[in-house]
Amino acid sequence: MKFKALLPLLALTFCTVAESEAQNEYAEIVRLNRMNQRVTGIRSMNDGEHYTVLSDNRIVRYKYAEQTDGEQLLAPSSEISITDYTFSPDESRILIASGYEPIYRHSYTTRYYLTEGKETREILPRAVRPRDASFSPDGQKIAYSDRNDLYVYDVTTQATHRITTDGEWNSVINGTTDWVYEEEFGLTKAYAFSPDGQKIAYLRFDESRVPMMEMMRYDNKLYNKAFSFKYPKAGDDNSLIELWVSDTEGKNKVRIDLGKESDQYIPRLGFTPDGLLWYHRINRRQNTFELVLCKENGAQQVIYEERTQQYVERVDDNTVTFIDGNRFLVRQESFSGYMHLYLYGIRNGRICQVTQGDWEVTDVVGVTPKRVWFLSTETSPLKRNLYSVRLDGKDKQRLTTGEGFYQIAPSRGMKYYISTFSSATTPNCVEICDGEGNKIRTLVDNSELKREIEEKQLPTKKFFTFTTERGDCLNAYIVRPRDFDPSKRYPVLLTQYSGPGSQTVRDRWSLDWEDALVEKGYVVVAVDGRGTGFRGEQFKKQTYGRLGALEVEDQLSFARHMAKQEWVDADRIGIYGWSYGGFMATSCALKGHGLFKMAIAVAPVTSWRYYDTIYTEIYNNLPQVNAAGYDDNSPINFARMLDDSRTRLLLLHGTADDNVHFQNTMEMARALNRAGKRYDMMVYPDQNHSMMPNDTSNVRQKMIDYTLKNL
Repeated sequence: MKFKALLPLLALTFCTVAESEAQNEYAEIVRLNRMNQRVTGIRSMNDGEHYTVLSDNRIVRYKYAEQTDGEQLLAPSSEISITDYTFSPDESRILIASGYEPIYRHSYTTRYYLTEGKETREILPRAVRPRDASFSPDGQKIAYSDRNDLYVYDVTTQATHRITTDGEWNSVINGTTDWVYEEEFGLTKAYAFSPDGQKIAYLRFDESRVPMMEMMRYDNKLYNKAFSFKYPKAGDDNSLIELWVSDTEGKNKVRIDLGKESDQYIPRLGFTPDGLLWYHRINRRQNTFELVLCKENGAQQVIYEERTQQYVERVDDNTVTFIDGNRFLVRQESFSGYMHLYLYGIRNGRICQVTQGDWEVTDVVGVTPKRVWFLSTETSPLKRNLYSVRLDGKDKQRLTTGEGFYQIAPSRGMKYYISTFSSATTPNCVEICDGEGNKIRTLVDNSELKREIEEKQLPTKKFFTFTTERGDCLNAYIVRPRDFDPSKRYPVLLTQYSGPGSQTVRDRWSLDWEDALVEKGYVVVAVDGRGTGFRGEQFKKQTYGRLGALEVEDQLSFARHMAKQEWVDADRIGIYGWSYGGFMATSCALKGHGLFKMAIAVAPVTSWRYYDTIYTEIYNNLPQVNAAGYDDNSPINFARMLDDSRTRLLLLHGTADDNVHFQNTMEMARALNRAGKRYDMMVYPDQNHSMMPNDTSNVRQKMIDYTLKNL
């Protein structure tokens, strides 16, 4: 009897020791990640021969072609903490953002300083919460937003001109964007100067009809308080958008006619090199995209149009690139089924297809009048390499030689570029190359980290393909413990995201909390199911209109495949995901019929009716049209299917998540409660979608501990 009584205590002791060791392992992962150095804040100078970096709160200028000690452009100051910086067009001034008060994912308010020669002074004296400041093309003015209005500051006279006067929180926004534009179009600066600096075009958002979302804030105060903001959920009203052009003193304004349709998106605006205003126009359904040019006589011309049955991939800064007064590049997938580049003329339409093949252009790095430099998946969907090709589609050259993942910071005119390369087995290597791909020198090689990796024999990803019972071939990876023995049986954790156009399986260096589990004898695997990106339009758009159907099938199929391996303990398979991945982990736990012993869902979407218009409707159509697409795969409608005798489910969420609202987890809890199901939950007060500002480490340690106890 005494021996039996000691068993629970021994088990608890063992688990506590294991958790303590795991904490040490995660701390080691954090340390190794910090060792993985890179070069940040890179800006090319106008001459294309020099560049600057932001290092230790200093802006330092270097030569591309020669190794030098660098020239410090800004004297160190305890008063200024550099968040970002921008040169004036003639590079005689530097606009510095100092400090960071976050609003949402991309937006923040800050203090601005201006450096001229050796003098640095704080500017924008009338601003209370300035943001999104930038120079005019002549460098004489700085536009910025403050409390939903747009202003222009004259650098010479130090006078401030108010362009708009009707800005109001949760009502009208001028010159910056509402929540959903920021989150889904990656856009906060919603204005543009004309090339001569005499005009400024800007968007006006009327969000008065957008439903209000209230997010409770606790903030260690005696009385909690709701934070209210406008958030359009699928099928509800969006902001009404207007496009205006004003002089830089705000005296003469003209509203631009955006067409008959009012329920639409205007996600980008700007001016051509010749000074003509252009804007992007997308219908609410997001299956029609138009590039509209405003002529001097007031007439408008659609110079590019794309229509698809399902959706046009969301536009970004790489969708359209103007080359000169007539030519522009378009990156799109509808014509060939793969994301490629096409050359167009304003006056003569489509000129030629610049790139082609069963691979995708992922990024436009640089353009000159004769050539374009781009990153693509030509060698593999898992890799990125840099190529150059003439604008007529001829003389394509591969410039990078590594087998892995490249990111590129180009110089002006593409004389040089700075590449950051990594692979599943190699941390960052930062090099300077000339425009033809010839290496000049190495800036960062992370030799110390490489040495530690070799000494520790750190397990790395091994890539493979997996074929489902339905015959779909999917990309996957596996990470095994360093002492892996195929005669033993191991617990397995599936990690995934699975959202439309996303990619988890890629040949790039990364370490996260799952790697702490590998150190404790777990196998970690991932698979990119149908609907994920970089394998062509057809593969990606299979999931259209029924989010969570095919993706869940593929994860379940992958779990069954892993369970059949002789070295896998089939009774110890778990799944994890965050955001869309949390939606997937929850769905797999409910529909897995006990296949998973454990599921961890962080900030999960539990009904697409709770998520925003732009993201949800582009992939699922409007709920008024496709109700089944919202309900047939919603986890809250399948709570009764959780086999809680075999599957432990952990829900984690931050109460201040402005993206995937805490509502999702609360309604999932309600459904599970009503179904009489047992589950676990961890709540993070006042933390956002990334569990910031305080709990990014805490949530990962919680997941490590939970896995050790339950898998």
